[in-house]
Amino acid sequence: MLTLTAAALLFLAIWIVVPAPVVWVLPLGVLAPEVSPILLGLSGIVLLLSLRRLGTRKMAVVLALAATAISAIPISKLSAVEREFDAAFARAFPEAARTPPTPDARARPVVWRDLLLGIQTGDVRVHRALRYAAPDGRSLALDVYRPAAPGTYPILVQIYGGAWQWGNRTDNETFARYFASRGYVVMAVEYRHAPAAPWPAALADVRAALAFTATNAASYEGDPSRIAVIGRSSGAQLALLAAYAGESRVRAAVSYYGPSDLATAWHEPPQPDPVSVRSVLEVFLGGTPETVPDRYRAASPITYASGSVPPTLLIHGGRDHVVPPAFARSLQTQLRASGARSLLLEIPWAEHAFDFLPNGLSAQIALYYTERFLAAQLAR
Repeated sequence: MLTLTAAALLFLAIWIVVPAPVVWVLPLGVLAPEVSPILLGLSGIVLLLSLRRLGTRKMAVVLALAATAISAIPISKLSAVEREFDAAFARAFPEAARTPPTPDARARPVVWRDLLLGIQTGDVRVHRALRYAAPDGRSLALDVYRPAAPGTYPILVQIYGGAWQWGNRTDNETFARYFASRGYVVMAVEYRHAPAAPWPAALADVRAALAFTATNAASYEGDPSRIAVIGRSSGAQLALLAAYAGESRVRAAVSYYGPSDLATAWHEPPQPDPVSVRSVLEVFLGGTPETVPDRYRAASPITYASGSVPPTLLIHGGRDHVVPPAFARSLQTQLRASGARSLLLEIPWAEHAFDFLPNGLSAQIALYYTERFLAAQLAR
């Protein structure tokens, strides 16, 4: 039994360092680093039990030792990552030090209790399925999360990911409830999906949602002068475009592992490529960079990087094999060269969609810095 348990733990731990070759294994690559402290604890227990009977459990010892060593990798880097991120955040957004977070804000990037018990969100008021637009007769809705107490609050517009082909406005609900319970009105919007509604339908929908939000903010106790957008993956691409291009009242933008240069993404897909990036882009944009180059350029946030874009926080996994971190680095370089205020936080052990587990290591780190970024940028 100990040998089988050690083998199972090693199988899970191996995805902390081995990239997922196919899409059905990708969840293991996403989740293993995020629960690595739990894997470490279990592997250590199995190792100690196996050592007590070393003579008959040599294989269990070897397997458990390997699982323990691999599971320890993220934790071994955690302190250095926190110090690096703290210093980089203070340099990029010094006003954050002058804007104290709310009394119930997270005190540190990683709270071990939350890893085991989940993120504590508090009481909120939720309004479901508010219609904001009906393009081509298709009704589009958003969900509103409000603080429990009446007041006037900054607004956070949340855009889900899903390769522009799937997803739901109820995705990332823990995140929405967390911020609503800490003094934000969160608008979780839906948009049309490819291939039924290819580019630029999704962007038009997000812009319509932002217009609805600004016009109707007072009805939901939101302050239309303090709007930020946050998106994940394809939703981050839409969030950045909405903030960077065209008329926008957005004061801050947050991208979690969003693609920023779609032509380069097509020409330089990740290796391995578990989701078939080229196919995803061709479905969304209706062709390749050679056949529809204008669409690839127009759909790439890096095209619009300039000194006039709102302050931007980019959070990306260093082991992302869907949207490689090189694209976030390129966007950060372009933003800084243009005079924009931006910061890239690259979590070295994290895969794409690292916040699928809201209380995992990387999701907690992202939440901590996102909370401080928004508090500073949306202050009165």
